[in-house]
Amino acid sequence: MKVTYYGHSCFSVEVNGRTLLFDPFITPNDLAKSVDVNKVTADYILISHGHQDHLADAATIAGRTGATLVSSFEVVSWFGSHGIQKGHPMNHGGGCRFDFGRVKFVSAIHSSSLPDGSYGGNPGGFVVETSDGNFYYSGDTALTMDMKLIGESTRLTFAALCIGDNFTMGVEDAIKAAEFVRCNEILGVHYDTFPPIKIDHREAVEKFTAAGKHLHLPQPGQSLSF
Repeated sequence: MKVTYYGHSCFSVEVNGRTLLFDPFITPNDLAKSVDVNKVTADYILISHGHQDHLADAATIAGRTGATLVSSFEVVSWFGSHGIQKGHPMNHGGGCRFDFGRVKFVSAIHSSSLPDGSYGGNPGGFVVETSDGNFYYSGDTALTMDMKLIGESTRLTFAALCIGDNFTMGVEDAIKAAEFVRCNEILGVHYDTFPPIKIDHREAVEKFTAAGKHLHLPQPGQSLSF
């Protein structure tokens, strides 16, 4: 699987001939100024919750690419009322098979409101299972014992975990989350973008290494292979 990081919590995964784009927040992010949003491709756009820093570019990219938007019922409905009709709503514990594989919408402990202040439903994360490999994106969340269920049921190639602290898990809790989901290859997300979530990269990598995990902190626009 080819994974491209676009800054904050936005990344894409190329799997089974499809490109899955998660939580597109690029143009408002000063750290992602090297990324040309007009060149970002997507067949599916998966949104974990309604906060602006997870969907700012979703409508623009969906309109240009014709991507299917996958998220909670409330988020998909909100985009539908704003002209994005190609959507697939989900809710916690539910899974659906798409042409690239299966997606399950799983629990996250956070908040969710849409850019205009309307109700954004409950936040979530995604477990994606494909013939090329499986992965978990936590979304914005606290550490939760529910993550152990993921590790018990799905063998993961990598996990994208929030590590910035303050609004989500910090490094220490993210290491516990990696243990819960039984995954050693971790893509760090939701860090550095704003002052409250800036981290010490070297310290974070060293802590994961000491726990037997590999923390990836790519630059915006950089790609990795898992």
